[in-house]
Amino acid sequence: MKKTIALLLAVVLFAAFAAGCAAKPSAGPADISSAEPAAEPTVEPSAVPSEQPSAEPSGEPAPECPLEDGEYKAIFKTDSSMFHVNEVYNDLGDLTVKDGKMTIHVTLASDGIVNLFCGLAEDAQKDGAELLEATVEKVTYDDGYTDDVHAFDIPVPYLDEEFDLALVGTKGKWYDHKVSVSLPAD
Repeated sequence: MKKTIALLLAVVLFAAFAAGCAAKPSAGPADISSAEPAAEPTVEPSAVPSEQPSAEPSGEPAPECPLEDGEYKAIFKTDSSMFHVNEVYNDLGDLTVKDGKMTIHVTLASDGIVNLFCGLAEDAQKDGAELLEATVEKVTYDDGYTDDVHAFDIPVPYLDEEFDLALVGTKGKWYDHKVSVSLPAD
C-alpha cells in the first residue's frame, strides 16, 4: 500500500512539474525588447515595393543603427530547417547599411519561397500588405551542379535580436518565422 501511495505521489509531482514547465511565460524583459519599432531600410526598387513596412509596430523612435554605412557579411539565422540560407553561403548574407538603415541580401536553398513579409503571416494577407519579392539567382555547388534559387533583400530592424518574418511558398500558405541577423565573431 505504501508503494502505491508513493508511486501515486511521484506521478502527481511529475505531472505538476511538467505542467509548470509547459506554461507560457508572461511578457518579461526579453519579450518587451522585441516590441521596439523597426528602422525602415533602403531596398533596391526593382526587388521590392518602394515603401517598406517596418518589422514592428510604429509609434516609438527607431533604434539607432550600430554600424557605419557600408557592406558587411552577416549571419542570417531562422527558426526553421526548411527556411535558411543556401548551403553555398554558409548562413551568410550581404548586409548593406545606408543612411543608418540595414538590409540583408540572402540567397535561399530553393525557389519554393515566393514572397516574404516583415511581420506576421496574418498581417501579410491583409489588403495593401507590402510583400518582399524574390529575385532569381544561380548557385553553383561544390560538385559543379548549378541551380536557380530565390533570393531576397530583407529589411533588418536591429542586430542580434529575433524579429518576425512571414513567408509564403508556392502552395499559397503563409507561415510565421523568427529570424535574426548578427555579425560574425572575429
